[in-house]
Amino acid sequence: MSQTSRTFTIPKTGVFRPTKTRWVVLFLISLMYLICYMDRSNITVAQVEIAKELGLSRTAMALVFSAFTWAYAIGQIPAGFLGDRFGPKKVLLVIMPWWALAAAMTGGAFGLGSLVSARFLLGLGEAGAFPVASRGMQLWFPRAERGRIQGITHFFSRFAVAITPFVAARIMLAFGWHAIFYTFASLGMIWSIAFYFYYRNRPEEHGGVNEAELAQIRGRNPDGSIQELVAGRPTIPWKAIFSSRNMWAIAAAYGCFFYGTYFFLSWYPTYLREYRHVTLQALGLIGSLPLFAGMAGDVVGGALTDVLFRRTGNAKLARRVVAAPAMLASGLFLIPAATTRDTWTCILCLAASFFFLEWVIGPAWAVPMDVGGEFSGTVTGVMNMAGALGASLTPLVFGYFIQRGSWVRPFFVTTGVLALGTLIWTFLINPERSVVTNDYV
Repeated sequence: MSQTSRTFTIPKTGVFRPTKTRWVVLFLISLMYLICYMDRSNITVAQVEIAKELGLSRTAMALVFSAFTWAYAIGQIPAGFLGDRFGPKKVLLVIMPWWALAAAMTGGAFGLGSLVSARFLLGLGEAGAFPVASRGMQLWFPRAERGRIQGITHFFSRFAVAITPFVAARIMLAFGWHAIFYTFASLGMIWSIAFYFYYRNRPEEHGGVNEAELAQIRGRNPDGSIQELVAGRPTIPWKAIFSSRNMWAIAAAYGCFFYGTYFFLSWYPTYLREYRHVTLQALGLIGSLPLFAGMAGDVVGGALTDVLFRRTGNAKLARRVVAAPAMLASGLFLIPAATTRDTWTCILCLAASFFFLEWVIGPAWAVPMDVGGEFSGTVTGVMNMAGALGASLTPLVFGYFIQRGSWVRPFFVTTGVLALGTLIWTFLINPERSVVTNDYV
């Protein structure tokens, strides 16, 4: 689908208030983000019990975590391509049931092989969620709202990580760790039914969108008519995308970001329980504080980058000035978090670190929509693939140092990675230059 100057024959009446259908669509997509992160993070709560029952070492559990991220990385570009080619609805209605089944398979694991296989299949299924959803949001929202909507969707994903320890711990205490995965898997099937009946690939196809809202989404031509999208199956310009220095800068920066984030999705609950001696009963409340801080960071960063863009019209300034300082601040707060002996000081510093790190989400996910155009699903897939590769290293690095008796050193590695990401955002990423045509957008 590509935007053209062809116009609708609907006249500019100005009589009706805009409908709010796109925000319902955003809520539905946000619920998918919620379920996605519940399914990928619930294993962290049961990690100790799974390792004990299946006889797995810390290194083996690191392999389990990395199996997800490897598959997640592998599936990013193909899934983004499919979303651009066939539309978000068809693709999401395949991958959601897929990963629901894989989540249930985790609960049925009986050894290292079956557990790694289940997590690998989960990673493949979830790989398409965010690139395809980003393509969907690019079709449903104007450029000036993209930072905010990405902040909102990722708010839901962080909310999932925040509440999952609380919910999963109580399920596990009542029914055992297997029940966690069966319960959460059922949510994906319910969502698929709702998505099938409500979602349309384009607002033009949805009966709940009136002319005024469509004008907000598409914009108007000088004669007052609404700009239109033309349906089609575009040929992906692979060579242009992969030869773009801007694309590689975007990908590298997101790899640094996801490396820092993935600690909270892998070793964080174990860190609190084994190194900080937080009980399982207290884990849901105490452990969730940095994650709630991250949720606030999602909203603040997304809103701030959109405010700056609306006021200045300068995407480079609006995206960079939010992401770069936030990434640096996040890395700096990890140093006292790692070195303090006081548990509460550690948790508060981790909360501050994650708060600033999540500022990056809005700008980071808005940029592929800015520079990818009708190929934003593919561009987002490339970026998220790099992020997944970065994330796959996090559990291995932490596992390596933990196996050798140090919980402190891996935090210093993360600080260095986030400093690198800061430099990339400051000097290399250009949200105003297309990665497809190399023209300014």
